[in-house]
Amino acid sequence: MHPLLNIAVRAARSAGNLIVRSLDRVDHLEVTVKGRNDFVSDVDRRAEQEIINIIHKAYPDHQILAEEGTGQAGKKEEDIVWIIDPLDGTTNFLHSFPQFSISIGIKHRDWLQHAVVYDPLRQELFTASRGNGAHLNDRRIRVSRQKGLEGALLGTGFPFKKHQYLDCYLTTFRALFQYASDIRRPGSAALDLAYVAAGRLDGFWELDLAQWDIAAGVLLIQESGGIVTDFAGGHDFLTTGHVIAGNPAVHKAILQTIQPLIIDDLR
Repeated sequence: MHPLLNIAVRAARSAGNLIVRSLDRVDHLEVTVKGRNDFVSDVDRRAEQEIINIIHKAYPDHQILAEEGTGQAGKKEEDIVWIIDPLDGTTNFLHSFPQFSISIGIKHRDWLQHAVVYDPLRQELFTASRGNGAHLNDRRIRVSRQKGLEGALLGTGFPFKKHQYLDCYLTTFRALFQYASDIRRPGSAALDLAYVAAGRLDGFWELDLAQWDIAAGVLLIQESGGIVTDFAGGHDFLTTGHVIAGNPAVHKAILQTIQPLIIDDLR
């Protein structure tokens, strides 16, 4: 395992232990409202600080891009950036709904190089390094062999923070629902993308995600033989937050189905 990935795994596991220990006292956590339907708990902050402490002990000069903005940023001239979501699925966690994860992506000169998505409840560790494939608990994973939308199981996420995207999203949902076998909305985009990489979901789409939601999952999919683009079919997804992912056939089918319907709405 690459030294950077090894540190990311150690940080994710440590944060996961902290999160799981807090599950039995969810009702007593301090929760802050960041925005519409956007919450942060003291567990999010402590998990993020735990991750950053482990990273900076090994790599004190590396930059950090983290959802809750804790910790010191490191040297701006450093080429390596750690992109961290310490608890992806906070709303699920606050309701004791067992679907949340830790996501850590490592970018070097604008290229994603290493990725970890960790489900602390199931102790499922998804990892990837560029050029070395994607793994689940040391077992190589690949995207599904689904041939198209007919019979496909898709993942998605609702635009719960920005309702101005609701009509646009519902247009995509209606268009895909008539073809797909079914659609799931579990509530952790990082895990959804990891599930695409592992072949558990055939495809995924969502609007307005943050870098820390998707950075690790993107590399997992790319290294497992899948494709990730924005809604225009380009590679601006880390900037726009609009993501389509899947095995090559399903990705193409999702893109061709929804792009003509909504592309003008996203300009």
